[in-house]
Amino acid sequence: MALIKSVKGSSPIFGANIYLAENATVVGDVKMGSDCSVWFSAVLRGDVNSIRIGNKVNIQDGAIIHCTYQKAATILGNNVSVGHNALLHGCTVRDNVLIGMGAIVMDGVVIESNSIIAAGAVVLEGTHIESGTIYAGIPAKMVKKLNEKESALLIEGISNNYLMYSSWFKD
Repeated sequence: MALIKSVKGSSPIFGANIYLAENATVVGDVKMGSDCSVWFSAVLRGDVNSIRIGNKVNIQDGAIIHCTYQKAATILGNNVSVGHNALLHGCTVRDNVLIGMGAIVMDGVVIESNSIIAAGAVVLEGTHIESGTIYAGIPAKMVKKLNEKESALLIEGISNNYLMYSSWFKD
């Protein structure tokens, strides 16, 4: 069973149809919508500020979601995929976003809808990611605009796959 822990009187709240891997950790002021999954060794730490997660969000193996004390909550919209070993800290991620494996998204970042942060990218504090774009590199820069077909294939496809994968572990 996942480690679910209250901190300073705040306990995680989960929507319907959630999958939490046995060694996932979710603590403190975390509110998660429906059809979400938190995978092996992922950590969601709402101890110093809040974490808000929409519906159909997958937080893959080893990812860390944290926030900044008295400064920045972390907010993830609907249909967001957070890749393996990604780190999101005190940022806002709108709907239909893919965060690649090993990416780092720092405080004050806003990622608009229908965007992709490439694997290994480092999105520096306060960066504003435009809707419909791919950002890559260190520091992350826009490398491409996405069309609707690419957006649907990459973002929606991965999100749908993780909803299916999580069903395999619920039996």
